[in-house]
Amino acid sequence: MQTVLFWSSFFLVILNHCPFLNGVCFSLGAPSISPCPDNNLNITGGIYTLSKVNNHEIILRYICEEGFYPSVKKRVCFRGQWNPKPTKKLAECKKVTCPNPNVLENGDVQPFKRSYVVNDTTTYKCYSDFTFRGSATRVCQPNGKWSGGTPICSHNNNHCPDPGIPPGMTNREGHIFDIDDKVTYNCQKDLKLIGSKVRVCLDGGYWSGKEPECYADFTYDTPEEVAEAFSSSLKTTITMHEESEQTGKKINLDQNGKLDIYIALDASDSIDEADFNKAKEVIKKLINKISYYEVRPNYDILIFSTDIKHIVNMTDFKRKNSKLLDIFKSLDNYNFEEDRKKTGTNIRKAYESIRNSISFEKENNKKDFPVTQHVVIMFTDGIANMGGDPKPVVDEIRQTVQDGKEDREIYLDLYAFGVGSDVEKEKIDEWVTKRYNNEKYFFMLQDLQKVEETLDEMIDESTSMPLCGLYKDYTEKRPSYPWMISITVTHENNVGTNCVGSLVTPRFILTAAHCFKFDDDVKKINLLAHNSKAKSLGVPVEKVHLHPGYNITGKKKQQINESYEYDVALIQLKQSVKISPDIRTICIPCTVETNRALQLSDTMPCVKQREMLFNSDLVKANFIKHDLVTKPPKNPKQHVLIKKEKGDCLLQAQKVLNIAEETAKLMITENFLCTGGVTKNSIDEITCKGDSGGPIFLESNRLIQVGVISWGLMDICSNVDKQKEDARDFHINLFDQKVQEFLEKHLGNEDIDTPLHFI
Repeated sequence: MQTVLFWSSFFLVILNHCPFLNGVCFSLGAPSISPCPDNNLNITGGIYTLSKVNNHEIILRYICEEGFYPSVKKRVCFRGQWNPKPTKKLAECKKVTCPNPNVLENGDVQPFKRSYVVNDTTTYKCYSDFTFRGSATRVCQPNGKWSGGTPICSHNNNHCPDPGIPPGMTNREGHIFDIDDKVTYNCQKDLKLIGSKVRVCLDGGYWSGKEPECYADFTYDTPEEVAEAFSSSLKTTITMHEESEQTGKKINLDQNGKLDIYIALDASDSIDEADFNKAKEVIKKLINKISYYEVRPNYDILIFSTDIKHIVNMTDFKRKNSKLLDIFKSLDNYNFEEDRKKTGTNIRKAYESIRNSISFEKENNKKDFPVTQHVVIMFTDGIANMGGDPKPVVDEIRQTVQDGKEDREIYLDLYAFGVGSDVEKEKIDEWVTKRYNNEKYFFMLQDLQKVEETLDEMIDESTSMPLCGLYKDYTEKRPSYPWMISITVTHENNVGTNCVGSLVTPRFILTAAHCFKFDDDVKKINLLAHNSKAKSLGVPVEKVHLHPGYNITGKKKQQINESYEYDVALIQLKQSVKISPDIRTICIPCTVETNRALQLSDTMPCVKQREMLFNSDLVKANFIKHDLVTKPPKNPKQHVLIKKEKGDCLLQAQKVLNIAEETAKLMITENFLCTGGVTKNSIDEITCKGDSGGPIFLESNRLIQVGVISWGLMDICSNVDKQKEDARDFHINLFDQKVQEFLEKHLGNEDIDTPLHFI
């Protein structure tokens, strides 16, 4: 076996070019940075990396292929010695196994094996007279967990349903499931119990706490599991529009409720800088996702090792009315290496800081505290060498919020993310909330990087109408715009027109009026929704509404052959589309929904939206090139020219079209926004023929559509000889009063489901 050493900074690059051959990664290696002996450091079937923690310690970590785990996770080089010491028997990559499933009561598990490895499949069947619940077939997964839900065979004649026995348990004490009866679980040797060791049958017919799981040292939660569980419970906290029959959790944060979020991030020796930086990115993404909702959380963010470093504390955040960009900047500027000079880890001190802050708020904000939801999120490996046990302090946090009242338990959510290669699972699990069976609060992560993507699942579909203007920006190549609609209209002469529209409610698509003719058959309007690829919207068109002021020949007497004033239309669907992360609405001006997107009060007038969005003579905006069928959408930057800069567009129209100033003013009314030309030493992007009807949108936390692409001075897309800097495009201004009246008439119609609320 050849020794394989990698500099940590080059490891990811080298690993990508280092194939496993019979479980061994062969490489030329790299010079050792370790002052410790290099004898017997190899691992059978895998590779190892070296990384410098500080001036005194170097960590060696073993890495195996998916479906395998290292018999030794890591060794630490300190003062010339490895801990643990290498032996003649090399470390090895072992097959991941799943917890023993042969714990099913009143049924059979097939096949019976002494151990089950990745991709092994088991089937479950009840004895006669017993009813089956759960997953009849389960597969052992690379993360050491079984797919699906716990199989249960029961008679269903108790107050609470049989809670079952999850795989890996030695036994379950308790077989009667009436009110106040208890069940107690224990995991097999070498497995850690995560969840509730003891559960109680409650009056409502459900069990207290969280269904326990048995984790091995190599067990972790997949990003999909984290997204589903974390987002489910956090969405309940953030939105809380409907009262759950099981949980009874209802706190109206949209109106009078408050939300205080505390985030603590471990920066101690046992955390790699790479994991620390990933955790920072996850925190930023999490804060950004929460900002999509109508609530306005207050934040307390701290980084800890020996001491506490506050990125922002709760009192200052409230007093200074801090901005999210300030938080992000402070996170980015944090000096990780500075804390590396201190070798202590004091998790208790981090929780003490959070406890003190909550106690301060309780004492000094007596009016708000009773309606404030407290969320605590800890990122750590649970390994501490000073300060003592954090659990008593966590219990004090619970007591402070509950104030002796059991029904106030719902006002506190305690989360923890296990970060790093060695995580004290059982210890951390004692610090988190264990309230209801469908809520999970402790997450054991293998890799933080993919969690950033799965946080998109946090968006609550049941409240999707207020959450307009969402999009996914984590993709490597281009963002995804789930409100983009490709429109093809086949006219009576079988000539087709290609346009773009945007979903503005689940029932309406906003586009340009010139895409249609008055005798068009709605059955010949084809709609494609676009996210990663185009597909049929799946909902037929009911009718098309053209703005009453649109008349393409209305100004012929003024020598204008084609007039595009009020070139706006709405496609009404026969039924609402199903809103999902892939199909969503964009925000449009002068609605309560957009006020909330801009974090304005519901009663703030529309003029405030315009002031916020059009805050200079040259406003950065976007449109998307129409190539939806064959390629993902592009996102070129351009500028919306307003105020004094708009005069340039009138002059250019006179020059290109060879018309008089008065004629130009008749063509380009206040109804239009103008783009194009040279701005700040760059040439703006120009729309093409197929882009008509598409949105001109601004990014202000979410995406706000301010214009509809209408017409241009020249078609440079089909004539490359024309000068791009001479081109100008014109777009219907959605802030225009008569456009607003048209939009409100149809989109605000209370007789049609999911109306918008205009202000």
